[in-house]
Formats: sequence, structure tokens, C-alpha cells
Amino acid sequence: MAMSPFVSDEDDGLMNEINMTPLVDVMLVLLIVFMVTIPVIRHAVKIDLPHASSQKEDTKPAQINVSIEADGTVLWDGTAVDDKTLRAKIAAAAQTEPQPELHLNADRKVAYEKVAQVMSAAQSGGLTKLGFVTDPAHR
Repeated sequence: MAMSPFVSDEDDGLMNEINMTPLVDVMLVLLIVFMVTIPVIRHAVKIDLPHASSQKEDTKPAQINVSIEADGTVLWDGTAVDDKTLRAKIAAAAQTEPQPELHLNADRKVAYEKVAQVMSAAQSGGLTKLGFVTDPAHR
């Protein structure tokens, strides 16, 4: 007689079906717990909250136009200024809130050294917004 571990003459009486009674009992208990706790959660304290405006305050910063002519003359909003006056005006503009934007327009024939000096004065004066104005018509 061959002994095989997979073949058994005995019926162990294993059930092939799941007993649903304990599962139903657990579900009913959970249902009762949720039914009791939901009304408690809905009670809230009435609070008068302040009303705030949701409109964005759109304030555009001022623009300062600095131009450098071909001969090296620096113009602050169309008025010629020297280096000392330029640094004083930049320092005064950097203190305003919101900080203005410096638009730098340099002639094509001006030496880059002069442009670099104006940019350095803007940085040391505290201006952080600097833009270059170009004229695409000149090629």
C-alpha cells in the first residue's frame, strides 16, 4: 500500500462555505455605531467670522526710464543727470514701496562700460527690478 501525503481516505469535514453570520453581526454593530455618531458630528458652534474682500489689490509699481545717449549722457525720465545725482535718485527710488522698475534704454553706439556703470549703481542703490528696453527696428 503506497502512502501518499496528498491522498486521504478520511473526510476531515472541512467546510467550503464562509459562515456569514459573524460578518453580518459585525456590519450591524458598525451601522449602529455610525448612526449614533453622525448626529453628534453635525452639531456645530455658531461663530461670527469677519468678512474679507477677495478682490486682489492690483497696484503696479512705478516705472523709471533711464536712457543712455550715444555720447554717454544719462537721462533720468528725460532729464540729464550726473553720476552723483543718479546714485542719489536710485537710492531714493529704492526706498519707496512698492519698489519701482528701472527701464534701461541704451543707445547702440554707447560703450558697454557706461551701461555697466548704471547697472552697478542700480544694484548698489538697492533696486532689484531692472529691465532693458530695446528697439527691434534698428538692425
